[in-house]
Amino acid sequence: MEYLDFGTIFFFVAAVVIFLQLRKVLGRRTGNERPPFNPYSRTAEVEDNGKALDNVVSLPRRGEQKENPFERIDAAAKPGTPVNDGLRAIATADPGFDPDKFIEGSKMAYEMIVMSFADGDRKTLKSLLSREVFDGFVSAIADRESRGEKVQSSFVGINKADIIGAEMKGNEAHVTVRVVSELISATLDKEDNVIDGDKEAVVEVKDVWTFARDARSKDPNWKLVATEAEE
Repeated sequence: MEYLDFGTIFFFVAAVVIFLQLRKVLGRRTGNERPPFNPYSRTAEVEDNGKALDNVVSLPRRGEQKENPFERIDAAAKPGTPVNDGLRAIATADPGFDPDKFIEGSKMAYEMIVMSFADGDRKTLKSLLSREVFDGFVSAIADRESRGEKVQSSFVGINKADIIGAEMKGNEAHVTVRVVSELISATLDKEDNVIDGDKEAVVEVKDVWTFARDARSKDPNWKLVATEAEE
């Protein structure tokens, strides 16, 4: 025959006592209990004495109109314009698309691409460019290196970045951005003589870049598919 030791008995008794005490407190009805909260009832927003509750969080009532699913798109581009239509098409194909986040991401990509091109960083460029654009950049870098030239650049910042075009091409989303940036850039020869640009002057640069990604892909990254310098 097995026996319970003192410790086991003690904890068993303590558990029973706690249960009985909780039952006395939690199981007692005082007659002042409120009925179950109904978030769709107007009376849920008012106390018995008719005063509005300060801590009530209003929930959408049945039949209320839902938020405009294109609200962020309309804030980024005027409704009825080709850009707005294109962005709406992209958002429809990819509900996670956010024009504001896209702009922030494109600005970071712009700086990385500009500086990687100056440094001849092919590895970074490959992850940010489409195959066609990458081949063009690498060709320019190789040509520069064959002459013993190098680019010395400092990225000052981006003054403005705006979406000026958007469209769906099959399953691929395309967004065109106009970027106005400031750079300090100079091309040096083998003897470190400046043959183009200036090592100290800040120059304003205007570019029109188009980024694309497959709207069906789980990969959230966009790649640069076209570049154009604006005079």
